[in-house]
Amino acid sequence: MLFDLGMSELLLIGVVALVFIGPKDLPKALRVAGFWVRKARTLSREFQSSVEQMIREAELDEMRQELKKATEIDLEKQFRETIDPTGSLAESLKPPELPKFSDADLPAAPVPEAPPQVATETPETQAVELAEPAAPTIVPPHEASQDTVPLKQ
Repeated sequence: MLFDLGMSELLLIGVVALVFIGPKDLPKALRVAGFWVRKARTLSREFQSSVEQMIREAELDEMRQELKKATEIDLEKQFRETIDPTGSLAESLKPPELPKFSDADLPAAPVPEAPPQVATETPETQAVELAEPAAPTIVPPHEASQDTVPLKQ
């Protein structure tokens, strides 16, 4: 019941109200009291619902934070740490390193010599065209033959 009052307490309050207020003004006083009781119940209900809403929002915030933490996990890293914590498995699966050859280590390919061009005159321009001289061939010493000059280092 209301404020943990029994029937005998309510009857005593009603008799005291009838004596002090009087029978003429008692219905008006009960209406006013009923209005304030309804107002108090409405306020307590709103307060209770706002407290429950704050609790739900706090729980939602906790859930959001947990979800954010779950999305920030690096699964690939977690798998690597779980399956191969020392890294020895990944090291054994790496392909072997191949030696790197530079252009200086490779033998030079012989350049074919172009036949010399003969200077010709054209009747229109009377110009003389000369053939470009062939570039000297540089051959490493181990491939040198009798007609080529070995490369000096």
